[in-house]
Amino acid sequence: MRVLALDVGSSSTRACAYDGRGREAGSPARRTYEAPHDRDGAVELDADELASACEAVLAEAGAGHDGLGISCFMHSLLLLDASDRPLTPVLLWQDRRAAAQAQELAARLNPAAVHARTGCFLHPSFWPARLAWLGSQVAEASRIVSFADYLFLRLTGELRTTLSTASGTGLLDLRARRWDAELLGELRIDESKLPPIGDEAAGTTFPPLADGACSNLGAGCTTRDRAALMIGTSGALRVLYEGRPEPRPGLFCYLLDDRRILEGGAVSDGGNLYAWLERTLRVDDPEPREPDEHGLTFLSLLGGERSPGWNPRATGAIAGLSFDTDPADLFQAALEGATYRLAEIADRLPEVSEVVATGHALLASDRWAQLCADVFGRPVTASAVEEGSARGAALHALERLGAEPDPAPLGHTYEPDPARTEIYTEARGRQRELYHRLFA
Repeated sequence: MRVLALDVGSSSTRACAYDGRGREAGSPARRTYEAPHDRDGAVELDADELASACEAVLAEAGAGHDGLGISCFMHSLLLLDASDRPLTPVLLWQDRRAAAQAQELAARLNPAAVHARTGCFLHPSFWPARLAWLGSQVAEASRIVSFADYLFLRLTGELRTTLSTASGTGLLDLRARRWDAELLGELRIDESKLPPIGDEAAGTTFPPLADGACSNLGAGCTTRDRAALMIGTSGALRVLYEGRPEPRPGLFCYLLDDRRILEGGAVSDGGNLYAWLERTLRVDDPEPREPDEHGLTFLSLLGGERSPGWNPRATGAIAGLSFDTDPADLFQAALEGATYRLAEIADRLPEVSEVVATGHALLASDRWAQLCADVFGRPVTASAVEEGSARGAALHALERLGAEPDPAPLGHTYEPDPARTEIYTEARGRQRELYHRLFA
């Protein structure tokens, strides 16, 4: 048996074949692109250029497969006309232009009730605020879709969205498994504009799943006690398990399918923060300093806040600067600060006893992986799966075809240093105090 996996990210897309045991079975094909970051908070991609990149890597990967599984980035939004042509660019999760609309909705609605129903927050990353921001453009559109839905339409001629993709919009009632009537009424949107929900394949092509769920599936993190710690462009800590959706404070709650729940938290600063540090400080991974010896408190919200506070107005900040502060101090403080934010998510998942590291930014840095173990105060084991989301998409296709793939391989384990954990725990307290002073 042979399946093909297409992994669509916000900066590249990749296609690779897998055998019936879930192992890569050929050289991957890849295309890269860059999403523009405008001063007004816009983060967009051209829908047709992105779809063409996906079609190109599929053509390069070749035919002769039993199924095509697709992993696609979450929370995207675009509007289509009556001919199913894009009326807008693809708005990515980083786009923050709907911050004011998120706050207006929160003032009119009960945010806790919305979170309890949808597992999502009234935040510019999700559809309700974005649709309110788009305003009259929504009324003129014939369809409201994610890029995952548009890609499936381009590849197969059929339009539908999976529970996985729909639950990342912030418009799905998790328990009813249908679009949320109260939010649609508030936004004055007819449900007929939204794609039908279903996971039926079109020929050998399965409709796309959310990349976060695929990452957990591909890395073998499929129980409540084993979390996937992902640091790519952004960062996340997620658990995937069978059960009922019961959203917890500060955490998102999505669906993979009818039986599996994806729960956890996400941060906007990950590998993008690392790249910003190298570009701004003009240093390349300076030698690590002793824990917190720089005396700085770095609030790593340069890309805005998601978990756990979901404040659409929060920004980054640094306290404790002096003339003795040098670029290496700032570099160290920033990595520590980003890791403290991920630890805030870990604190809200007390049942987790195993942490598996995934994502290019984390797997490429022993320094950051060890820092995570020390800050979390628990072992962190590197995944030996090079492309977790792609493998997850392949495993989902193999599951649907009746195959039984091998378990995900694991790599090196980073053990925590209790003395460092104690120092970082105190530093985390300073970061919380700075956050509350600025944004609470």
